[in-house]
Amino acid sequence: MGTFQIEGGHALKGEIQPQGAKNEALQILCAVLLTPEKVTIHNIPDILDVNKLIHLLKQLGVKVEKLKKGTYTFQANELDLNYLKSEKFKEEGSGLRGSIMIVGPMLARFGHGYIPRPGGDKIGRRRLDTHFEGFIKLGADFRYNKEERFYGVEAPNGLKGTYMLLEEASVTGTANIVMAAVLAKGQTTIYNAACEPYLQQLCNMLNRMGAKISGVGSNLLEIEGVESLGGCTHTVLPDMVEIGSWIGLAAMTKSEITIKNVGWEHLGLIPATFRKLGIQLEQRGEDIYIPAHTDGYEVQSFIDGSIMSISDAPWPGFTPDLLSIMLVVATQAKGDVLIHQKMFESRLFFVDKLIDMGAKIILCDPHRATVIGHDFKSQLKATTMVSPDIRAGISLLIAALSAKGTSVIHNIEQIDRGYENIDERLQAIGARIKRIS
Repeated sequence: MGTFQIEGGHALKGEIQPQGAKNEALQILCAVLLTPEKVTIHNIPDILDVNKLIHLLKQLGVKVEKLKKGTYTFQANELDLNYLKSEKFKEEGSGLRGSIMIVGPMLARFGHGYIPRPGGDKIGRRRLDTHFEGFIKLGADFRYNKEERFYGVEAPNGLKGTYMLLEEASVTGTANIVMAAVLAKGQTTIYNAACEPYLQQLCNMLNRMGAKISGVGSNLLEIEGVESLGGCTHTVLPDMVEIGSWIGLAAMTKSEITIKNVGWEHLGLIPATFRKLGIQLEQRGEDIYIPAHTDGYEVQSFIDGSIMSISDAPWPGFTPDLLSIMLVVATQAKGDVLIHQKMFESRLFFVDKLIDMGAKIILCDPHRATVIGHDFKSQLKATTMVSPDIRAGISLLIAALSAKGTSVIHNIEQIDRGYENIDERLQAIGARIKRIS
């Protein structure tokens, strides 16, 4: 188990380039299974979750070639379909939640798909019903081996387009259903579809491969099935969650930081939500400039004077992946904030670590926490922590970089799952962080 040792309390300065979007990359990589032709993808982040999925694709028989940092070609023209039923796949596939999105492409192209019950963050219930209910509506048969915790869908006679209203706007569920529907016979209509930028990117890539998807960017997708798809070239967006992480880091450490090439049009409510906490940020071309908040930052008030509340919601609402960052940043704001995590019921349980560091937080229930800001009059103090998941891990790292003294964070593999070479990149802008094996 890896460890970070962090000497906090130092201002940082410089430029940082966001990595490719993790959540988009996991979808895009599964889509290469839809065609026997070569697909080239740029800006793939070098992180554990993505590398695990690339390994699974190789095991399945996909020809993978790394052209340069972040750029790969994939060709799925000679696949070993027996691998999907092997004990090795059950072991390797269960360690990555994103592996669920292999099922849609395999079902569409080969008539069957299998997946062990996937792992990932322990942040509450994350049901797979949306995925499999969508496949069933497209005409697939579903089975689940409870003893082996193994899912399977089969459609030996092919899939048939249909209308479906999704119970929840699941991003991975929508992606999986879309990838299955592009090769189904006839028209598929998906209402209450997720419309995150990651999903838009997937749909645009599939259209370049020859799919016929309309309504991209809305919650109503129309898909006219085609016989086959071809190759294409695709570039992954900058990771908006990492961009939000760097904004929070700059504010908490009173640092002057420029985040390069962020893709402003894909950030949605992220800049506006940070401004609710009083954080200044400027758009400079495609960059975000955050000045050093030497005098702190003050929480805005609602018109009626009630406590500021920040909550998550499906796109175009504020992403749940950044609520942990907002909570940490609020600990040093001037004013009080209610953080309302609506979508996952266990994501706020890391606040006990922040309380140990001196933060004033009242955990109201699994979904809500009230933060009483210190206004930097009481600095967080260093401590030893364990990272429970990706987003809590980066939040604790930001807290440690702002705290007085030397902190230790164990289980940093959780952070490495979502952030590329984070210690080296932070060292480049002045952070005193050391990785210990």
